[in-house]
Amino acid sequence: MRTVVGMYENLDVARHVVDDLVRAGFGRDHISLVAADQQKVYTPYVERAPLADDGLTREVVVHDVDQDGFVEREAVVRGASDGSEVAEGAGIGALIGGLGGLLVGLGALAIPGVGPIIAAGPILTAITGAGLGAVTGGMVGALVDLGIPDAEAQVYAEGVRRGYNMVAVQAPESRVDQAKLIMDRAGLVDMQQHVGEWREAGWNRFDPDAEPYAHPAV
Repeated sequence: MRTVVGMYENLDVARHVVDDLVRAGFGRDHISLVAADQQKVYTPYVERAPLADDGLTREVVVHDVDQDGFVEREAVVRGASDGSEVAEGAGIGALIGGLGGLLVGLGALAIPGVGPIIAAGPILTAITGAGLGAVTGGMVGALVDLGIPDAEAQVYAEGVRRGYNMVAVQAPESRVDQAKLIMDRAGLVDMQQHVGEWREAGWNRFDPDAEPYAHPAV
């Protein structure tokens, strides 16, 4: 198996890539997604369940990782009985719901050096262990666990840190070209070009101790 990776400027494009991979017969349990969420736009929609009694929507929001490495969760009430505030995020909610239907697992957490992300698939397990428990290997370690060489993992981790969205699929050798073809579309980021620009500005490798960006820095 080889891991094929695509980085995208837009999460909606990444969602369509995932959809096309699934339609082409690539296993859901072999597809990973990581989306930067510095401003926590997507996080509130990751785990949402409506309550019929009062018309409110309560979300289980996965916040940051505490000093012991455990993910903190908090139930938050959003919207009013008429659903007005909830409706404002309907597009984002539909996007996240679509991802949740396509991928195995979907969680929101904060990664050292990256900040808030949403993630799904094997990479989520690689980051958190068996589930949304403790962050274990960090971003680069999780990518290496997927079979990505360390040098490339450094680049992809930095790309997510700067606000790009990553889709990765583990494919047999006979289907690698097909996976690349599906991933090659408008919105695919030329990482080699960006790496050259980063290096000119002094970047060398992903730094898990760096302060996460408050906004996308793409």
